[in-house]
Amino acid sequence: MIIDTHTHIYTEEFHADRADVVGRARAAGIGHMLLPNINQASLAPLLDTCRTWPDCCHPLIGLHPEDVREDYAEVLKELKGSEEASFIGIGEIGLDFYWDVTYKTEQLHAFEQQLGWAAECRLPVVIHSRAAFDELYAIMESVRGEELTGIFHCFGGTAEEAEALLSFPGFVLGIGGALTYKKSSLPEVLRAAVPLNRIVVETDAPYLAPVPHRGKRNEPSYIVEVVQRLAALYDTTPDAVVAQTTATALRLFPTLLA
Repeated sequence: MIIDTHTHIYTEEFHADRADVVGRARAAGIGHMLLPNINQASLAPLLDTCRTWPDCCHPLIGLHPEDVREDYAEVLKELKGSEEASFIGIGEIGLDFYWDVTYKTEQLHAFEQQLGWAAECRLPVVIHSRAAFDELYAIMESVRGEELTGIFHCFGGTAEEAEALLSFPGFVLGIGGALTYKKSSLPEVLRAAVPLNRIVVETDAPYLAPVPHRGKRNEPSYIVEVVQRLAALYDTTPDAVVAQTTATALRLFPTLLA
């Protein structure tokens, strides 16, 4: 059983064929898909998708850093006040200073507040970080003693950054389609610094489709390409990669076993 630890199949890119996408995921051996939230508007379609396929689609609650604005405190209050009781984690949260730093301070505060939710509720977090490693690490260091767990989603950093992030014992790296790209440095970084038991697999669908689907809409069934690439990289079998990454995901999200 494969677990896609990060997919957005509730978005409009899947409106026309969502049931087929879920069907192909199941046929590919995916037993569970974790659906991180993005903002207020995304919460309703996310929950509707999870209610439609409750056996395999599971919701997380959070505010994506690119959606943080000056009203972030009110938005977070509304999200936290959701009556939905089945969230299995906090995400997608984090920091993104790649395109714009207008709301940098607000992003920092929103990230800290949502890490607080995770500590309070004892839930794992899914963390997005782009062009913000130093700020991310500083905040994570400030909460090191709170026994947080989670995933550094879509990791694409250096070996030194991987080692720094993996110094937080409850965390692993989310690896997806970028691993298969010709110019990606991820294979060398993983070989140098990341054991297989500190990895989970993800698609980030509809984004970052792996080779040979690059340039198309990504979907969970394509995760098999990531599994195969990891098997070659770690000189093992796809089945062994699935067994290890699934065990790691279930350790982080034990409610999937319920």
